[in-house]
Amino acid sequence: MEEEYPTLSLKERDRRWKKLRELMKQEKMDCLVVAGLRSREQFDRYITNDLSGGFVIFPIEGEPISLLPSIYDITSHWESVRRGEQPWISDVRAGPQALVSVIKELGYDKSNIGVVGLGGSGRERGGWIPYGLWLGVEKNLPDANFRDVTGQYRELLVIKSEEEMRLIKKSAEIGELACEEMIKRTKPGVAESEIYAAVIYVLFSHRATGSLTPYTTSLILHSGPDNPSWGAPRWLVRAQPPPILKAGDVLQAEIFTRYGGMETQQQPSIALKPVDPVNKKCAEIARKSYEAGINALRPRVKFGEVVNAMEAPLKEEKDVWHLTPLMHDVSPLGGFTSAIAFGIERVKEFKKYNVVSIPVRGADVTIKPGMVVVLEPNACIGTHRINLGGTCIITETGCLELNKLPTEMQIV
Repeated sequence: MEEEYPTLSLKERDRRWKKLRELMKQEKMDCLVVAGLRSREQFDRYITNDLSGGFVIFPIEGEPISLLPSIYDITSHWESVRRGEQPWISDVRAGPQALVSVIKELGYDKSNIGVVGLGGSGRERGGWIPYGLWLGVEKNLPDANFRDVTGQYRELLVIKSEEEMRLIKKSAEIGELACEEMIKRTKPGVAESEIYAAVIYVLFSHRATGSLTPYTTSLILHSGPDNPSWGAPRWLVRAQPPPILKAGDVLQAEIFTRYGGMETQQQPSIALKPVDPVNKKCAEIARKSYEAGINALRPRVKFGEVVNAMEAPLKEEKDVWHLTPLMHDVSPLGGFTSAIAFGIERVKEFKKYNVVSIPVRGADVTIKPGMVVVLEPNACIGTHRINLGGTCIITETGCLELNKLPTEMQIV
């Protein structure tokens, strides 16, 4: 049974650490300081395979040191070791405030030090190290030469190993089960909250979780006959009752399935009969965009070329726009993404908000085997919107689709 739930080995740890040290030699760094996040991009986990949110001091030689953010994390680590689990890092201490003293202890207070977290990645565009903390580090280590290497570090995470691929595939498999449960639960008279809870139960029961996102929710879910909302359900944001599904509604969601730290995404769209003809048309356009993306997604093509192929079915139709990206990378997220809210300026309902589209980012990125991407085409006509999609792995010859149910609108 345990073989159904893959894990990462010490061999994988050694592979990652070797790649890091090769990067450090290339960049002429003596030491690496990696700041973690408790939210989506847990960059410290790449080194520790453990709790996230603190700092890792990773020397060019010798054992790294992990500074966990709280005492509770220390007691959890202790209990893990007592149960016979083998940590990737044995020297674990409490408190990011020990960062200066540890760098001095290792003798790197006058060295070239690369820092992950000063620069942006994904949605954390301005970095995520607290200003006050870093001000203290620079004040107390005046002879150290700090340099941001967030981008270079992130590049190491993009191409997945065989062990990492097993986790990705498991994550997508669990996400597919969550979609199946969502389809089964979607009926007139059912509250959004009941469906939300059922999906989260599937994730947790299979040792996965929904990724914490900038929307402060582990699952995006909205319903209605013509609802362009996205992000957290309003009933999770403020005290109010959740919508009750009715005939003619469409339930749409985005599931951020994270297994072993590896995230995949699924975008189920489930329509209750009778289906509005406008929603049917949106679904057809979105599916054409998905198929165009699958056909264009090949190694050595530019990301922008795939985006152009996916945008073509939308541009062929009059007054069609899209809210969320048609495609982006994942695990980690944020290296490249297609346009956001493309064409929203034309929608009369939103003109008073002064919203504008956000252009494609990373159009010149070359698609490579081992990358993980999400195809999530969405087509909007007025305030009607249908969102589809799932996760794909780039192979040597094309792409491997990991999801099926969420790539077409399901009618129940």
